[in-house]
Amino acid sequence: MPPRVPRDLFDPQQAELISRLLPTLTLAQLQWLGSHVEAAVRELRPDGPAATVLYGSQTGNCEAVAQALTRRLQAEGVRVAASSIDRFEPRELSAVEVLLAVVSTHGEGEPPDSAVALHAFLQRPHGPRLDGVRFAVLELGDSSYEQFCRTGEDFDRRLAQLGGERLIPLVRCDVAYEAPAQAWMSEVTRLLCAGARGPAAAAAAPAPPADAASAFGRGRPFAAEVVENVNLNGPGSAKETRHIELALTGSGLAYEPGDALGVYPRNDPALVEQLIAEMRWSPEAPVPSPSGAGTRALREVLLEEVEIARLTPGVLGRLADLSRDGLSELVARGQGAALREYVAGRDLVDAVRDFGLRGSAPAELVPMLKRLAPRLYSIASSQRSTPGEVHLTVRVVRYESHGRRRTGVASGHMAQRVAPGDTLPVYVQRNPSFRLPSDPQTPVIMIGPGTGVAPYRGFLQERARSASPGQAWLFFGEARFKTDFLYQTEWQRWLDTGVLTRLDVAFSRDGPHKVYVQDRLREHGRQVFAWIEAGAYVYVCGDRTRMAADVHGALVEICARHGGMSPDDAAAYVAALQRDKRYQRDVY
Repeated sequence: MPPRVPRDLFDPQQAELISRLLPTLTLAQLQWLGSHVEAAVRELRPDGPAATVLYGSQTGNCEAVAQALTRRLQAEGVRVAASSIDRFEPRELSAVEVLLAVVSTHGEGEPPDSAVALHAFLQRPHGPRLDGVRFAVLELGDSSYEQFCRTGEDFDRRLAQLGGERLIPLVRCDVAYEAPAQAWMSEVTRLLCAGARGPAAAAAAPAPPADAASAFGRGRPFAAEVVENVNLNGPGSAKETRHIELALTGSGLAYEPGDALGVYPRNDPALVEQLIAEMRWSPEAPVPSPSGAGTRALREVLLEEVEIARLTPGVLGRLADLSRDGLSELVARGQGAALREYVAGRDLVDAVRDFGLRGSAPAELVPMLKRLAPRLYSIASSQRSTPGEVHLTVRVVRYESHGRRRTGVASGHMAQRVAPGDTLPVYVQRNPSFRLPSDPQTPVIMIGPGTGVAPYRGFLQERARSASPGQAWLFFGEARFKTDFLYQTEWQRWLDTGVLTRLDVAFSRDGPHKVYVQDRLREHGRQVFAWIEAGAYVYVCGDRTRMAADVHGALVEICARHGGMSPDDAAAYVAALQRDKRYQRDVY
């Protein structure tokens, strides 16, 4: 292969002349030219290690951290290349000088979709030797799950087993990841720059530049006014699904179909009052704000800043020091299963009652709680179609557990305590892994039961606005046709106008047998495979553990049956679709 011509080494006329000469050169001449160009490049580039930043991101947070790290290293003159993990060839790992991995964990220890292939590659019994490769791993997770940061631990452990050398130990981040991620980036930058240009230059490393598109983001949410908040379910439904429209005027926030909106909720005031009464606290007692913003009244901190509606084993472990009634013994015995069983469906009020926490000072107990994290919702609109607004589709979580009625923190807040004219603190969470094809003629297959249909409303609004000619097929599932057919009139209108080519539905409680979207996929498997073979993109949105897994299995079966493939070949075919971004998932 002829050597590439570095455009930054030559003026345009020189580069054009060399490009024309390359096909006429002999192999020996090409090798001579290539060696001299490479030597010239080495002389011009700054000394120091070449860093490769890889990110495995499901919601976009890891990508944002990786991009910030890349900008910071580039500002220090470090040669750096950044890539999504699924765009990186695993067999090139041994040639990397410095590997900086930013990955997330989802569900029960699962890697994000983009990291599945590399994760499996590294876990093979005979992986590549990585002697001489220096690495550092940053993991974003959620300690509410049992397998907290499992993916990052897997990468960190395996890279070391294969001969890699740790720059710094693995850093695990909980949902409030900003501070530890910044500290990790600073330390990585210091080490790389100290090795390249000395400690004085590293100490002056600037923070990565802020996103100039908007002054608002995760760290500074925008107070968006609620324009509309209505229940989409009909009378008699066992479910409540809110359609919420928010005004973004003056925010500078921009989004694309497929992105998510982060919403900062407030805890239920009734639960806050119940906790204060149980603890015999004064609601106006000053306590340090977990956000670092000085001191605030206890009631405000409990409403806005800490998780009180759900527990984790980690929180119980910290509370054990304050307990007088059995919690320390439970934690000390290391009974992980017992801890997980206890926290399921319980909140802080339960722990106070069960483990003798009354009398603890708020300044002692509050710092032991988790920060109240934003909730992410798939955006259900196109900004081109609804300028100045963003729409959400929110399923309200209500259930009974351990003798008390419970409500989801964010969904309960939006359903019960937010009306038109009120505001919600929000920010846009980019999701570049869930995008319409760049070619508007490309067909799309969209699979989304329940609120998983939300992003497809944005997809079709976008295609209707731009008059895209590509075909679109929607698979939608819910419980009952009469009460749960979300956005029915809109799908019908798009069918009539041709924006939506085909609609297949599965209402699991309307017949003698339960039917789900994966069953509809199998029923129409021949046509589904024909669409895929014709270049269709496949999208899945919704529950990760059950629905998404069942749909994935159905797609593999369809490809095996209608593509004449073996099960292994069909699985590889679907994996290739995913690698080529023709099979995209927004799952949670």
